[in-house]
Amino acid sequence: MLRIPVPPRPEWRQKAREFGFNFHTLYGEPYWDESAYYQFTLRQIEEDIESPTEELHQMCLEVVDKVVRDEQWLKRFCIPEFFWQQVADSWERRDPSLYSRLDLAYVGQGPAKLLENNADTPTSLYESGFWQWLWLEEQVDRGLISKGADQFNSLQEKLVNRFAEIARHYNIHQMHFACCEGTVEDRGTVQYLQDCASEAGLQSDFVYMEQIGLSDKGHFTDLGDGAIHTLFKLYPWEFMQREEFGESVQGAEVNWLEPLWKSVLSNKALLPMLWKLFQGHLNLLPAWFEDELPASHDLKLVKKPIYSREGANISVIQGQQTLLESPGPYGEEGYIYQSWFALPRYGDNHTLIGSWLVNDKAAGISVREDINPITQDLSRYLPHVIL
Repeated sequence: MLRIPVPPRPEWRQKAREFGFNFHTLYGEPYWDESAYYQFTLRQIEEDIESPTEELHQMCLEVVDKVVRDEQWLKRFCIPEFFWQQVADSWERRDPSLYSRLDLAYVGQGPAKLLENNADTPTSLYESGFWQWLWLEEQVDRGLISKGADQFNSLQEKLVNRFAEIARHYNIHQMHFACCEGTVEDRGTVQYLQDCASEAGLQSDFVYMEQIGLSDKGHFTDLGDGAIHTLFKLYPWEFMQREEFGESVQGAEVNWLEPLWKSVLSNKALLPMLWKLFQGHLNLLPAWFEDELPASHDLKLVKKPIYSREGANISVIQGQQTLLESPGPYGEEGYIYQSWFALPRYGDNHTLIGSWLVNDKAAGISVREDINPITQDLSRYLPHVIL
């Protein structure tokens, strides 16, 4: 696993505008960074990332099966009681999922370690599925990367195929897509998914979350008062379940993407549950609920809110000392603790692997880096190759 400097394409910003990649720079700081790339061997990808990703995913699904059948665990996962049966029903129906991303710590050898599962609203999808592939093609054409180079990236193909499968499952030809207003990255991600759905033969309609209405008959509606029957929402279930119209989900008769059972996978309580069920697994880090921490320990731990996003409210502690922390609005539901595992460093950069799944299949990786050990929403995205 190498970090290799490379000259950026001189025209890439202009091309980004042409292709609608409008969030390559955020708040004046580079988000997309092609001044270097990460190089992997095929063995590293296949044995250390691809295969463990699919195995970890199946382990996560076993957690879902256990949690939805037990009120004790539904409470532990801080899922509101009103939604318990709906979550269980969604799982029993096997409502189809679209995609997920596992965040892995991987040093280039030995087992990758699962840090968390972004199972509900993962972003960095467009740059993973399309933009970094375009970068590879053009850098190979310029002679700056070997013609023998490949990329672990079947994400776009798998997304298109999965949309076609979901359309057949629900017998639909049209679906709505939604995200919040004022978030250029989220809108770009959703637009990319709309393009994939269109390629699969679906008509797509967009509506901002803030614009969704509720009809007298209890259906969610778009700006034209059309009923929303199938909705991909880049909006977390834990938000919806606690908002004014959350209880309207029950009678709205919507096919949800992601499905309600994903609310089990998208919070950090998953991590201690995985450790309970698969203690000692090489791809897992020891993790505990707050009231189950070893009585006396001097472990270096990562404290994570049960619900948090984009690296917010994460702290690294040892004993009574806080070594590192990130700000944010989360933590009301409580915390879990996970053993510290240092991300690999390349110069001043701490590097994180995002391993994508579409349905149950590994579909590619994204590489993020930051001068801080905690990866957050503005951490840089770098392309990768297999050589």
